[in-house]
Amino acid sequence: MFKEQFDNLRKNGALVHNITNYVTVNDVANVILACGASPIMSDDIDEVEEITSICGGLNINIGTLNQRTVSSMIAAGKKSNLLGHKVVLDPVGAGASTLRTAAAKSLLSEVKFDVIKGNISEIKTLATGSNTTCGVDANIKDAVTGENLESTVNFAKTFSKKAGSIIAITGEIDIVADSHRCFIIRNGLKEMGMITGTGCQLSGLITAFLIANPETPLRAAAAAVCAMGLAGETGYDNMQGDDGNSTYRNRIIDAIYNMNAETLEKGAKYEIM
Repeated sequence: MFKEQFDNLRKNGALVHNITNYVTVNDVANVILACGASPIMSDDIDEVEEITSICGGLNINIGTLNQRTVSSMIAAGKKSNLLGHKVVLDPVGAGASTLRTAAAKSLLSEVKFDVIKGNISEIKTLATGSNTTCGVDANIKDAVTGENLESTVNFAKTFSKKAGSIIAITGEIDIVADSHRCFIIRNGLKEMGMITGTGCQLSGLITAFLIANPETPLRAAAAAVCAMGLAGETGYDNMQGDDGNSTYRNRIIDAIYNMNAETLEKGAKYEIM
């Protein structure tokens, strides 16, 4: 299913402009490099339009938000839309504060996003205005389970139609949906939550896959989610006795670096609804 998307990324590469949070900026850059793409990190209002013009896509992450970067995000997003570039939004912590929620909603009103990626609480905040986010984590009451999976898929499809974007909801079960079709993905481990930045890395990875696969955006986004989850599984399998979460972070990036299309094809765990 995802062999073509992975091969396209490895063969053609992608130049990704990232306006991301400073806690995880290094890891985002490294995972983009590991997948065969190239990162540029730039958030100054005086250069973001110029920088984004030379890239194929823009990854916006509001994890360490401030008023200065909001203006840069909007300017870069509008420029990317004008040029027909791929744009991804990671609304980290939307619902946790007035600033984050307002910034995320402002971005949605000003910029057209190809993919909106977040945990279920962040996505619900954008779709319905309900603020159930716990810091930057999903509220456990919102968790996607076998019992509410069908209703969550329908919610994602409905929001996708309203927003005009692919919706990627991450958690124990991942959902990647447009208004017609949904990938339900079961790759990944709960231990990935012990590392700051796996979600930020995924946003960069999604952007790279989208740039390399402009004709198949839903499949490209789903391939990125499967690849990140599979890297989490592989990285954990390679852990040694005294390894901790810092080593696990590096092993996940290494797993992306060493992954190939056949590995992803064999290891991807998904169904389509």
